Amino acid sequence: MQSLSILSPGRQDIVIDLPITSSYKTHLFTLKEGSIYRLKFTFSVHHNLVSGLTYIHTVWKNGIRVDNTRVMLGTYAPQREPYVVILDEETTPSGYLARGSYTAKTKFVDDDKRCHFEIEHRFDICKEW
Repeated sequence: MQSLSILSPGRQDIVIDLPITSSYKTHLFTLKEGSIYRLKFTFSVHHNLVSGLTYIHTVWKNGIRVDNTRVMLGTYAPQREPYVVILDEETTPSGYLARGSYTAKTKFVDDDKRCHFEIEHRFDICKEW
């Protein structure tokens, strides 16, 4: 993985260079409640074919799992240029109860259950950017 970007209309893209070398469960970003966004992943495949790469994202708030997303990204062959994958549009939750700090675990796993990248991080949902 080279980078993760959060694309939101009317806002500058949030680009997070990976891998992150700071501490466990790093705070990565803040999102506005009710905002529309898309995730963009940039990654390289160097040596072997990666078959059935799946994006797995699990989110917790106050120790309770509130979201579990699995998206099949596809099969990727080695190449010099990085691959760029943009996921479908999503909307952040809104309202008083949705605001606050969240903990998340993001993984990229292939058909052979080999984990190619994993990160645990925190993010916030606030009333304003």
